[in-house]
Amino acid sequence: MRENSHKPLLISIVGPTAVGKTAVAIELAQWLGTEIVSADSRQFYRELNIGTAKPSPEELKTAKHHFINSHSIEQLYSAGEYGRDAVVKIQELHNRYSSVIAAGGSGLYLKAIWEGFDDMPEMDSSIREKLNVEFESKGLAPLLEELRSADPEYYARVDRQNGQRVIRALEVIRGTGAPFSSFRKKTMNQMPYHQLRIGLNLAREVLFDRIEQRMDAMIDDGLFEEAKQLYQFKDHNALQTVGYSEIFGYLNGEYDKEEAIRLLKRNSRRYAKRQLTWFRKFEDIHWFEPGQVEQIKNLIARHLPD
Repeated sequence: MRENSHKPLLISIVGPTAVGKTAVAIELAQWLGTEIVSADSRQFYRELNIGTAKPSPEELKTAKHHFINSHSIEQLYSAGEYGRDAVVKIQELHNRYSSVIAAGGSGLYLKAIWEGFDDMPEMDSSIREKLNVEFESKGLAPLLEELRSADPEYYARVDRQNGQRVIRALEVIRGTGAPFSSFRKKTMNQMPYHQLRIGLNLAREVLFDRIEQRMDAMIDDGLFEEAKQLYQFKDHNALQTVGYSEIFGYLNGEYDKEEAIRLLKRNSRRYAKRQLTWFRKFEDIHWFEPGQVEQIKNLIARHLPD
């Protein structure tokens, strides 16, 4: 008997940028007669189109997707909020389908639906506002020192270049008087579905060639023009990422367009390598090339609920 075979199935299609996750997820969704939950941290936003490699209108017609164009860039939508919303959506879909597909390459957002998200207390918005003022006027160093003193455990593991995470931790510390780390669960949540994780990858030179081709296509489709329209939101977390931040540097006059294109391609390759490093921490991911759809179907068939 298969493990958790009484539970509905969540099939996650993951992998680096440009590897072909969308096409495989759509083919599998059509085969299973189900729907797709996007796990991409930027495809939620209606205003971000070219630089996020969203499924095309034709692809969206062939398989129903959720969390595509669901929010405005003017709304802050965190991984925690996504995790709560996505788990509810997956359970709702499981009332109609025995299996549901998640597809994406954003590690923190995938982890939110794989393991759940820690329940953090709601804070008075004035605390965050005060922290943002302090950050803007004094920089990150004093906030890091406060975090080191108040919660050395979280200080030791936080990305100290990520101002948003430092501010979020201090928001909870100031609002509750307790360490931020005390609210972080130590054990994996028991999710209400059986999980099958499928990774897609290609030989490095093939993947890098696809990344270059995709970037050239994005530029031809108007990526620079899209970034210019989004310039007012350049400090938004979703835009401080590969595909937009390089163009904002060009728009700021830091370098010319040729250098911006070089950086776009280089940073996209680096991002793909970081994604693969992150996914390889999960030993239960089954790896395939995107052309091996029949082998993927055979694997899924062995895990479908009874």
